[in-house]
Amino acid sequence: MDRKDFIRTGLAGAAALALDPLSAFASPLEAPKPRASKTRLHLSFQSGKAIGDSYAEKFDYMESLGVEGFEPGGKELLNNFDEITKALEGRNIKVSAICAGFDGFILAEDPAVKKTFDTTMRRLIEAAGAVGSTGVIMVPAFNSQKPCRPHTMETRDFLCEQMHELGEFALSKGTTVILEPLNRKEAFYLRLVGDAAAICRDSKSEGVKCMGDFWHMQEETDDYAALMAAGPYLRHVHVASRGRRINPGEDGNLDNYVNGFRALKEMNYPYFVSFECGTAGDKAVTTPAAVKLLRSQWQQA
Repeated sequence: MDRKDFIRTGLAGAAALALDPLSAFASPLEAPKPRASKTRLHLSFQSGKAIGDSYAEKFDYMESLGVEGFEPGGKELLNNFDEITKALEGRNIKVSAICAGFDGFILAEDPAVKKTFDTTMRRLIEAAGAVGSTGVIMVPAFNSQKPCRPHTMETRDFLCEQMHELGEFALSKGTTVILEPLNRKEAFYLRLVGDAAAICRDSKSEGVKCMGDFWHMQEETDDYAALMAAGPYLRHVHVASRGRRINPGEDGNLDNYVNGFRALKEMNYPYFVSFECGTAGDKAVTTPAAVKLLRSQWQQA
């Protein structure tokens, strides 16, 4: 190309850009194409999400929808341990995470409350290990739990030390403890997934993990970034609609999980995405629709 051709080409390009200033950037603005991934979406239900009066009926219903995980509450697991384990025999359903169920809290200033936490949490960890659960979900302190240690570096150091002890105990039982960040209205102490992952790192125990919750992750600037920040510490995910915390899809266009699912696919996330939500409609209609929506969005990711 000689000098005159080069100038003509440059002027033509400038004219085209003037007519359509976004044309030069069309490619980056396009929606990302789904990535090829062999990672499967493993769905889980909390006990109240499944239809049925008995665990056998609930598990039959879950299997009919292809749901592979069951997330019991901690007290529910302890109180119904034999019934749950028997109903799970021979099924393609595993216990995913255990949703709390301990008494007291780890950041309590009152030694008696802290001791109650230590005792009840270890009992749950033992039960979680016995059923092959991925871990016991815990929150360091809810806003309503007082008196609580102040939000200082000293408290964070204390939390990391305590989490190390819990994590090592959990490893000895074949499971983990899972930190859950919540929105500021429920627990301002731990709100972001990246902060939870940093505590996992600083606890220096492979038994300390964290999770993301699409409802609480509205505190985050981006679902993808939040879950990627968790990296190897991510062990569980909760999902709910993003307006009223009901079944995914019941809040319409708000209920878009594609960015978060893209992160899970890229990190080859092998654990569960578990429903933690109610419904504003007929459960028999809205729950299968929610399962279908999540699988569709997983494919889009």
